[in-house]
Amino acid sequence: MKKGSFLLPVLFLCVWQLVCTLGLLPPSKLTSPLQVCLGMKDLLTQGMPPGFLLPMHALYSLERVLYGFSLALLLGVPLGIAMGGSRTLRNLLYPMVNFFRPIPPLAWVPLAILWFGIGLKSAAFLIFLGAFFPILLNTCAGVLAVEPILVDAARTLDASRWNIWLKVLLPGSLPSILTGIRIGMGIGWMTLVAAELTGVRQGYGLGYMIMSAHDLQRIDEIFAGMVAIGLIGLAIEWCLARLSKSLLKWK
Repeated sequence: MKKGSFLLPVLFLCVWQLVCTLGLLPPSKLTSPLQVCLGMKDLLTQGMPPGFLLPMHALYSLERVLYGFSLALLLGVPLGIAMGGSRTLRNLLYPMVNFFRPIPPLAWVPLAILWFGIGLKSAAFLIFLGAFFPILLNTCAGVLAVEPILVDAARTLDASRWNIWLKVLLPGSLPSILTGIRIGMGIGWMTLVAAELTGVRQGYGLGYMIMSAHDLQRIDEIFAGMVAIGLIGLAIEWCLARLSKSLLKWK
């Protein structure tokens, strides 16, 4: 990372600290970066609620993301390839996809709780909804972007339809698929934390941790929890970016 990329975050932190030091906003509305660091220490050593430490909250949130995202990946990629390779299937499914896609995953929270209860299943369902459509549509777009001459060449060589999908359409659409995966994971991560704010009443979860801090009026720990969410999301994006770079070395 270039040194210049640190300039804006450092400037932001300095301005934030100055605003709090001068008392331009009341401490009940905005706490300083130094207090956020102390709040982070409390989350790591004492926990919120007391005894429920930050690493366990993060692990439970990541577990929920893993289940929902894996399901979106297993369904979205094959269906996207099939839709991209079949005009009939696209015409059949696009109206339904375009109907459900604009509905925010959080609008499904009441139904998720009604159908699956409060816990892993309902959270995984919401993550699935957040991640599925970007993966599906990017995969389909990637297949449609594959040069037709490559498909025609494979047919000339008497390749089966399965081999065309597996050896031509899938590799050709891989860059778009990876983009959909990164977008889907980002939306899924945001959806999970927001769902935990309303759908988790006990146990572990980053969203539940923040709500507990709110109930106890620990604004420093609210901000610390938000920092933790951002850092974990940044780490996930970095890992996916490295994976994409590794898989696309041939480009």
